[in-house]
Amino acid sequence: MNNYFNYETLKFILHDVHRLNDILKAERFKDIDADMINILLDGVKDYCDKELYPIFREMDEKPAYYEDGKIHVHPKVGEVMTEFGEMGLIGGHFDEKYGGMQLPESAINAAYTIVSTANNNMSGYPGLTTGSAALITTFGSEALKETYVEKMLSGQWAGTMCLTEPQAGSSLSDITSSASANEDGSYNVKGQKIFISGGDHEFTENFIHLFLARIDGAPAGTKGISLFVVPKLKIGEDGSLSPNNVQTIADFQKMGQKGYCTTHLAFGEDGTTQGWLVGEENKGLKYMFQMMNMARISVGRDATAVSIAAYHASLQYANERVQGRKIKSSGKKDASNNPVKIIEHADVRRMLLFQKSVSEGALSLIHEASALYDSSYNADQETKENLKLLLELITPVAKTYPSEKGKQAVDTGLQILGGYGFCTDFILQQYLRDIRIMSIYEGTTGIQSLDLLGRKIPMNGGKSVQLLVAEFQKEINRAKEHGNLSAYADQLAGGMKTIEKVLGKISGHAMQGEFEKYLADATPFMEMFSTLVIAWQWLKMANTAQDALISNKLTYSKEFYESKIHTMKFFYKYELSRIEGIANIFDDEKFLTLQLENELII
Repeated sequence: MNNYFNYETLKFILHDVHRLNDILKAERFKDIDADMINILLDGVKDYCDKELYPIFREMDEKPAYYEDGKIHVHPKVGEVMTEFGEMGLIGGHFDEKYGGMQLPESAINAAYTIVSTANNNMSGYPGLTTGSAALITTFGSEALKETYVEKMLSGQWAGTMCLTEPQAGSSLSDITSSASANEDGSYNVKGQKIFISGGDHEFTENFIHLFLARIDGAPAGTKGISLFVVPKLKIGEDGSLSPNNVQTIADFQKMGQKGYCTTHLAFGEDGTTQGWLVGEENKGLKYMFQMMNMARISVGRDATAVSIAAYHASLQYANERVQGRKIKSSGKKDASNNPVKIIEHADVRRMLLFQKSVSEGALSLIHEASALYDSSYNADQETKENLKLLLELITPVAKTYPSEKGKQAVDTGLQILGGYGFCTDFILQQYLRDIRIMSIYEGTTGIQSLDLLGRKIPMNGGKSVQLLVAEFQKEINRAKEHGNLSAYADQLAGGMKTIEKVLGKISGHAMQGEFEKYLADATPFMEMFSTLVIAWQWLKMANTAQDALISNKLTYSKEFYESKIHTMKFFYKYELSRIEGIANIFDDEKFLTLQLENELII
């Protein structure tokens, strides 16, 4: 049996905590019910057990590599693209007119959670294809849609996003890739792109690159960036394919996710490369942010999945490993007693609960984001706008918390295994290497923190924060109705006041035009804010579990629900309590990280 995640927890969060049936009331989902989604998830779980989990370590031991102008990956990649297309996992949430099933995002994210817990090296290949195709359907012309989307959703062709350049990194305003117009409406594009996930390999017929470039004469900065579809192979009027001068220069060799290729591509270096404009000129970055925001949630989902898989590997080890003896009431160990399984030791249990609280709290947050997206299909215009604001606010958190805290959680799993955790015989070291990239993908933690504090918090005069506070208050009110949860409601309310106090203090710098000071500690603010957001999710889970226990309508065992409440209590004691310490950073008026006239970092 493959014990890499708890299926019951996923279904509890999907159906009970985030109320999938309420989402399915929208007209868009009229032909879908919860049973259909469960059948889909059952099929994904069975597929992952048989096909993906067994090759997880193999993809690490035999990584993707570049040779003779080609990227070589595990042969299963090609099969997955085809099989995911057939299962509807690439185009499941697309409109029926594009061959989609109009599934809610909640169902797709649940399915990909299973995939990534089984094998996080594999999920990006079809996932990026989904995002690329979605950009084309949203902003592309009818000709682009007819040419590319069907074969992308079937898995026959793959999609990528080409943003980063060697000299620019995350600073997209500094990209130099160019585009010049042709008389036939196409453009000749030129430039190099790096860190292109899933950018090339021998098992997919064609790669459809979403490429950012400047049209000749475009304004400087982000306002002059346009978006193009650039296929590796051009499509003739008769459907034939011919080279488009997209060259693969290299594959980056990485410390983790070794089975997921990361390419360096050159466009127009040795001849003409043609691209086709998506939407309007100079609006490319705006369009690309649709894909980037969804990709950020996907990264958070994948980081969550890795931390879940690592927790279950740690739990299994703790239930099997016999070492040490219980301490007697006298404070001494009795050597005559038999050694015990290490799960009986309090400190091991603390570490396991930390892993569980981080990974399951993060999973609930990912599904919160999915539910906000899906709920807009059954809402009036004002509600839709509010849902969008909430989703924008929690997106950097949904990417950052699972990536940063998930990394700590996996690292804690290694500690549970002791010396064995550092050895390649055990899988924890691979999880740690794989999750390390997640806080860098789609914008580093620093970039996400600047986005949260610099853009999302002040957005619409702070309305998004007000909406989030109202959501917090709903769970506080629910918890107050349960006597055993009332104290935790008070603790969440106290955390809200701490955040409010910090924002009040640092906002003074912004009002005075001292934006460097306002944003100097954006990353500590992210840590504090995201911890509070996860505390909200845990109170929501505890409230849902308590409702089930009181009503005695138990889908799962009594112990299952009690474990959720117990883990919430752990999170509040060991994690939520930390935000007071982080808040102290903002009480100190010394800005030690700002550059001074005399450089003191030596």
